[in-house]
Amino acid sequence: MSPRAFAGLEFLDAAVLAIGSDGRIVCANPAAQSLFSLRDCEGMTLSACFGPASPITQAFLTAQQGNISITEHELAVDGPNGEMYITLTVSPIEASEGAFILEIRHIDQQRRIANEERIQAQQQANRELIRNLAHEIKNPLGGIQGAAQLLAHELPDPRLKEYTQVIVEESQRLQGLLDRLLTPHRLPKLTELNIHEVLERVRSLVQAETPNGLAVKRDYDTSLPPLIADREQLIQVVLNIVRNAVQAMSGIGEVVLRTRIARQVTLNRRRFPLAVRIEITDNGPGIPESLRDTLFYPLVSGRPGGTGIGLHLAHTFVVQHHGTIEFESRPGQTSFTILLPLNAWQADTSFTEQP
Repeated sequence: MSPRAFAGLEFLDAAVLAIGSDGRIVCANPAAQSLFSLRDCEGMTLSACFGPASPITQAFLTAQQGNISITEHELAVDGPNGEMYITLTVSPIEASEGAFILEIRHIDQQRRIANEERIQAQQQANRELIRNLAHEIKNPLGGIQGAAQLLAHELPDPRLKEYTQVIVEESQRLQGLLDRLLTPHRLPKLTELNIHEVLERVRSLVQAETPNGLAVKRDYDTSLPPLIADREQLIQVVLNIVRNAVQAMSGIGEVVLRTRIARQVTLNRRRFPLAVRIEITDNGPGIPESLRDTLFYPLVSGRPGGTGIGLHLAHTFVVQHHGTIEFESRPGQTSFTILLPLNAWQADTSFTEQP
């Protein structure tokens, strides 16, 4: 089977591999070569290119054995830059016995958008539930605190006031927790700011809190344009993420704050020509697998005594700025990436500066 038979494949956006009757690659179009960094692969077997255990190789062998078409969705495969997700279709070519066409589509972008929508829908439901629950708890909590204070004045034995003081202090602690749960409902107060001033403020705060054993490094793109955003909310976003990293590392390790410009990004199904990219990377133990799907949910914490509010607030504030926040984690490296569009406020009349 001659490679000329597949002369039109170079015009396709999808990655396509043509496999001959002997199981070797006859043609790999430019999209396939780019997606997998394949060079001089013609004449090689799929096993030699991707490995015998690769889902691509296994799907092809199954289709070849039964001479059938197979479509696999959301396959995790190794790419040149790490793991990626694809949709794979293996189809026999009727005109040539034993030959197959493999069509591969990279779906990381679609999965990211779907994941964003799922998280935002869940977060919206959580916010409404927590808001209603917090309001229901605040009223009786205030009554308990007031009753304890009145009781303290009536107790004849001063030593008994220690118990009422515990009630008052714990009521105040719970009151503070509820206030933090209700905080995200305030709209951003927009001002023009330099994102590096935000990062430097966080850097100075964290270094003051952890003076020994912690290195906070900077890798800034100083050419970034000003951002229209809520300065205090962005400080809280970065501070919550960095503090989580410091606590995970027990105060000993390295945090890197990095900024870049991102071009032509899709955030929440909207296309933006420019966005600010903030990366916060640490060399700690990584995020436990059991927490990854619910990391941004409220009251979810992997730390004993943690409230699980910090990353929930960070996610909420970023979404209020029409941005996204994602993370990748493995032992020795955890990286949170925040994307904030530069002109989101111009296109959204509900996103206005507050007095």
